[in-house]
Amino acid sequence: MSSGTLDAGRADASRVAAQAEIEARTPPAAERRPKRPTPVRILVVTLLVVSTIVFIYPFVWLVSASFKPRGEVFDNRLVPQTFTLDNYVQVWQEAPMALWLLNTLIVTVLACVTVTISSALVAWGFAYFRFRGRGVLFGLVLATMMLPGAVTMIPTFLIWNALGMTGTLTPLWAGNLFGSAFYIFLLRQFFLGLPRELFEAARIDGANNWTIFRRIALPLTKPALVVTLLFEFQAAWTDLMRPLIYLRDSSTFTIPRGLKALVDQFGFGGEWHWEIIVTASVITTVPMIILFFLGQRHFVEGIATTGTKG
Repeated sequence: MSSGTLDAGRADASRVAAQAEIEARTPPAAERRPKRPTPVRILVVTLLVVSTIVFIYPFVWLVSASFKPRGEVFDNRLVPQTFTLDNYVQVWQEAPMALWLLNTLIVTVLACVTVTISSALVAWGFAYFRFRGRGVLFGLVLATMMLPGAVTMIPTFLIWNALGMTGTLTPLWAGNLFGSAFYIFLLRQFFLGLPRELFEAARIDGANNWTIFRRIALPLTKPALVVTLLFEFQAAWTDLMRPLIYLRDSSTFTIPRGLKALVDQFGFGGEWHWEIIVTASVITTVPMIILFFLGQRHFVEGIATTGTKG
C-alpha cells in the first residue's frame, strides 16, 4: 500500500473522528428548543415583576410629582396632567441647593475615603498577621456594633465640642478615620478568601508588608472595596442625625439637613409646598442612583464573594 493511500486513510479517519466529536457536543434538536415555562417559573417571574413595581413605584411617583403644580401633587397620576418645570426653577431660588450639594459631596467623599482606607488597614491586620489575642481583639471590634448610636451620641458630641469643631463639617466625617466595625468585618472576610501563597511568594521576592498590602491585597479586594464605598456613600449622603446635632448655619447644611429646613420653612401656616420638597428630594436622590448603576457589577460581585471563608 502506498504512502499516499495511508495518508488519505488517516485524513479520512481524522475527519470522521472530528465529525463524531462535534455531533457529541451538539445537543439534539429537541434539547435545543426553548423549554416551555413551567408554572413555578411563571410564578417566580410574576413575583419578581410585582416586587420590582412595588420598589420602583415610590420613586416614579416622586419624579412625576416634581413636574406637577402644587394642586396636583397628590392626584396619583404617574403622567402629570399639567407638566411644569417651575418647581425645579423655584427650588434653586428658595434654597442654596448648590451649596448644600457641595457640602454633602465634600462630607461624603471624605467619609468614604477615610473609612475605606482605615477599615481596610485594620481588616488586613486581622486577616494576615498571626498574633496572640487576635480573636479576642476582633471580637471586641465586633462587639462595638452592638452599641446603639444613642449611647455614644452625647460623649461624642462633648469630644467634638471640646475640640471646637461643632458648627463645622468635620464631625460628620472625621470619625471614619478610625474605621467601622461592619466594614472591618466585611473586608476581613474577603482578605481571608485570598490565597495566602500569593503573599508568601511576594515576601520571598523581597516585598515588605506594606507592598504586599498595597500591590497585591488591595487590587484583589476591589469588589469588597466598592461595596464599602457604596454603603458609606449611601450612609453619609442620607445622614440627618449628625447634621441636626452639629450644624447651625445654613451655609454648612448638607442635603438632608437642608431638606429638613425646607420642610420647616414651607410647612408653617398650614400651607405645605410639597412640590418644592419632592423636587428637592428628586435632585438629592439622582446622584445615589447614578453611582449605584456605575458600581453595581462590583457591588454584586463583592456581596457574592464576601464571607466565603472564616
